[in-house]
Amino acid sequence: MAATAPDDLHDEITRRLADRNLRYTRSRRALVEILASAGRPLTLPQVLDSDRTLAQSSAYRNLAEFTDAGVTNRIFIDEEHSYFELAEDLTSHHHHVVCNSCGRIDDFTASSSLESELHRALRTVSNSTGFALTGHRLDLVGRCGNCITGIGDSA
Repeated sequence: MAATAPDDLHDEITRRLADRNLRYTRSRRALVEILASAGRPLTLPQVLDSDRTLAQSSAYRNLAEFTDAGVTNRIFIDEEHSYFELAEDLTSHHHHVVCNSCGRIDDFTASSSLESELHRALRTVSNSTGFALTGHRLDLVGRCGNCITGIGDSA
């Protein structure tokens, strides 16, 4: 799916929250704006650094409610690193590069030829296992440029 237009994005989020009897409050909208403008998944501290008026407890609770409502995805890297991003069906299909030194995650979009190859390979796996494939995620794990060069934590 192509990226959702800003007004359509907020309309869709309003609908998803209403389906769970939740209101799209000003602080929830602020969280969405932070995630939409980030261009990559963010940790809770990074979200809070983006808007000092957000309370940690309510931001965390709202992000959990967003995840339950299909507004955000929570990406678990390890016990220390958990990231949030808008759900892919609200933005666009993408994958991640994950630094296993500092924990930073960045988005990348695969070429259409790579996506086609992935789909073929994944269909083969799903057919041979009887698994009903509905989508895929690809995380490349390694070390980011900052960690390789010794610049330090870039998360």
